[in-house]
Amino acid sequence: MPTNKNAQLRYQVLDRCFSDFTHKYSIDDLIDKVNDVLYDLNGTEVSMRQIREDIKYMRDRVTYNAPIKAYPWDGKKCYYRYEDRDFSIFNNDLSVEEVNKLRSTLDMLNNYRGIPGNSWLEEVISNLEYRFGIKSNKDNVIAFEQNEQLKGLEYLSEVIDAAVNHTPLIIYYRTYKGKEFTSTIHPYHVKQYNNRWFLFGYEEESGKIANKALDRIQRVSLANVPFKPNTSIDFGHFFDEVVGVSIPNDDVEKATIILRFTEARFPYVTSKPIHKSQTILSEDDCTISLEVKPTRELEQQILSFGSDVEVLSPKSYRAQIGSKIADNYKKYFPMQEDCTGNS
Repeated sequence: MPTNKNAQLRYQVLDRCFSDFTHKYSIDDLIDKVNDVLYDLNGTEVSMRQIREDIKYMRDRVTYNAPIKAYPWDGKKCYYRYEDRDFSIFNNDLSVEEVNKLRSTLDMLNNYRGIPGNSWLEEVISNLEYRFGIKSNKDNVIAFEQNEQLKGLEYLSEVIDAAVNHTPLIIYYRTYKGKEFTSTIHPYHVKQYNNRWFLFGYEEESGKIANKALDRIQRVSLANVPFKPNTSIDFGHFFDEVVGVSIPNDDVEKATIILRFTEARFPYVTSKPIHKSQTILSEDDCTISLEVKPTRELEQQILSFGSDVEVLSPKSYRAQIGSKIADNYKKYFPMQEDCTGNS
């Protein structure tokens, strides 16, 4: 990294220390703060002499005219801080509080480093670390549920770039039943659900919005056709009426689905709603309602609660879930001959 960039980075770190009125930074502390960032980003370190030269440079009226003052501390040393709480040599930079929030965000983003297809994230994190002179926490205090063995992650960066840059794609796809085909997709939106990634876009072959799971994609190439922009769908609200990512046909109407839970499971469901439309009907009866279009993801969610939930209405949906439970029951408790020996 060129010297001028190193200097700029040092000034950023020092400026942040001088602006922090919750800590007292001695000259040794300032050296450690600067070296922590420099070594982590480019493997270099600075000396006490360099830090003193930096302070002198920042104080100079011709450069930053920074009101850096040395305050006596502990009888033997001093700490450095701006006299003016509102001063910063980077007026458009982040405050100490904002930097702490950004550092927490980097901690979370770092959980996705190293996953195939996430090279774009590596660049974003590195640029943030350099731009603001900070680094993420190495104590591994945050973890996200993720499946690093999931197929299709190598296409994530490519489909995001295609959606951002309005680039049509040819998707070579294989369904879960093994059927293979190609689709020309005009990518609009990428969404994660249940640790899987899905691409939404206009599909030329079907003439409608298609949903392609990245783990079913076999290959991706650029399509030599003009991009068809999204002029009708607001993806900020596209999933408002469903649980999951499956969008039913237009003839599927939204229903009021009423569920009753056991007393032990009810607090869990109320603290982690199944859908944003969830409403508590009765705390005594442990019942809630959902205003959604039935999807297979909702069915899977309900079945995942096992015996802790009962579908009360609509009757048709209760029967649908009941049929699934009955089929499962037969797998574990097959019909036996009765005690009389009659079949």
